[in-house]
Amino acid sequence: MSDWRPHSGPLAAEQLGDRQAPRITFMHGFAQTGNSWKPIAEHFAEQGFLATVVDLPGHGGSAHVRADLRRTADMLATVGGTGAFVGYSLGGRASLHLALMYPHLVTSLVVIGANPGIDDAGERAERREADDALAERMHDIGLEAFLQEWCNLPLFGGLQLTPEQLADRLRNTPEGLAGSLRLAGTGAQGSLWPRLRELNMPVLAIAGALDLKFAAIAQQIADAAPEGAAALVAGAAHAAHLQQPETVAVLIADAIA
Repeated sequence: MSDWRPHSGPLAAEQLGDRQAPRITFMHGFAQTGNSWKPIAEHFAEQGFLATVVDLPGHGGSAHVRADLRRTADMLATVGGTGAFVGYSLGGRASLHLALMYPHLVTSLVVIGANPGIDDAGERAERREADDALAERMHDIGLEAFLQEWCNLPLFGGLQLTPEQLADRLRNTPEGLAGSLRLAGTGAQGSLWPRLRELNMPVLAIAGALDLKFAAIAQQIADAAPEGAAALVAGAAHAAHLQQPETVAVLIADAIA
């Protein structure tokens, strides 16, 4: 099943499935594009959903777009409409903003490796400086070298990109990714922790079992959200949907059923 069609709106996006079917929208992580979700999204289209994959601001076909997470949520509301939303890392943080700003649109929410924010102002300022330094390094060494360094971080547990996955990430630009870091990085966002109790839809927080920091965060999200649950994916680190896509697809299906 590969008849993806462009979806017009404020962000580059593609859709697959019946336009009248229940909607599910997928949001990628930093330095990826919506294509990273297509294998899982195609499964949901085959199961009777209208699946949408989005290029977030600063990425892929939206490389020219500059937006913080609140503005990103505004655009996602337009792109996704009413339905389920699934976000990984950066996409998870964007989807948390969306669910708090537009709760009437979000029938269920799944976040993977997502951080609701840093409470401590000093730590948040340090992270902002680190994000800025990361943006500068990307300009200094070039995009391909930066992507290799990024994927080799211990956070990703030895994630190996296929040539096709690397080529897709090279659709990004240093300028776009730097804009994303500076406007929508964890250091740039305010903490959503005090507001998670406002989430009025089923929320599933997923983390790779090897990603100890985000496994703990997933449980904290589950504890804070009134209809929250957490799940750990064995054999996966931060990018659980790339390392164990079948397991993640089952967890998503159960969460939005």
